Amino acid sequence: MAAKLIKLYSDNPDIRKINQTVAVLKKGGVIIYPTDTIYGIGCDLFNRKAIDKLCRIKEIKPKSLNLSFICHNMSDISQYVKHLDTPTFKIMKRALPGPFTFILESTSKVPKILDVNKKTVGIRIPDNNIPRMIVEQLGNPIITTSIKDDDEIIEYTTDPEQIFDEYEHLVDLVIDGGFGGNIPSTVVDCSGNSPELIREGLGKIDDIL
Repeated sequence: MAAKLIKLYSDNPDIRKINQTVAVLKKGGVIIYPTDTIYGIGCDLFNRKAIDKLCRIKEIKPKSLNLSFICHNMSDISQYVKHLDTPTFKIMKRALPGPFTFILESTSKVPKILDVNKKTVGIRIPDNNIPRMIVEQLGNPIITTSIKDDDEIIEYTTDPEQIFDEYEHLVDLVIDGGFGGNIPSTVVDCSGNSPELIREGLGKIDDIL
């Protein structure tokens, strides 16, 4: 079955279309959606069938899936990460919502999701109302990973119509939230004694440390 393509605006997302997206996720669907960086692809983190489908699309095994969750706000992350120390919490408060992924030590709840031993998890709270409203209405985060093109020019990652053409028969729903970027989030590992820059992306690390 071909995917659906729906249009949403970050400034004021249509709640009916948000709920339509949530219904797809609850049925085990995989969706493509805008963020504040590049377009993402993801699913309900508690739906194993959906995770398996996501892994097939990405051509990876579940145990190789890097766990990154899109959350609605800071209070959402407490179930999935161990106690945040004050310095890390302050850094995240300065950075989020924004184009950062924070790697944190995961709670015992996270490994059970994929039946593998995952000691860390990436947390994203993008500065885009569309994915944040989706997870708010869903009631839990979604597993997220970026769309990746092996070509040098990753044009289709910015144009939702081209994304739809590429993924129409692979995913269940594509959200057109306007043109996206092609610079990923900045990844900061906070699972150790001090923050470590893993990948420099759109977020400016000097602005939050």
